[in-house]
Amino acid sequence: MASPLEQALGVMVSTFHKYSGKEGDKYKLNKAELKELLTKELPVCRSKQMDEAELQKILSDLDANQDSEVDFQEYACCLACLAMGFNDFFLDQRQKVPRKK
Repeated sequence: MASPLEQALGVMVSTFHKYSGKEGDKYKLNKAELKELLTKELPVCRSKQMDEAELQKILSDLDANQDSEVDFQEYACCLACLAMGFNDFFLDQRQKVPRKK
């Protein structure tokens, strides 16, 4: 039986491959695939309509090798940054809640 962390890693990998390769290179996300992944898998992206300029900015920020696609390493770096942001958010929330005595 896989641990929760192993399961989470599996979900991370399978989610990438669920969207990559629908068009073109099956090991990379093009702009349309990236948009679909973001809007379907991250509700925060769904909550506000992402215009073309915002999507292009996200793609440019993720695309370290500037090939106009997001490979798995670039995707993993994105998830790591999101995880750090979530961690910061939850730390801030904890500090706002008064401690029980």
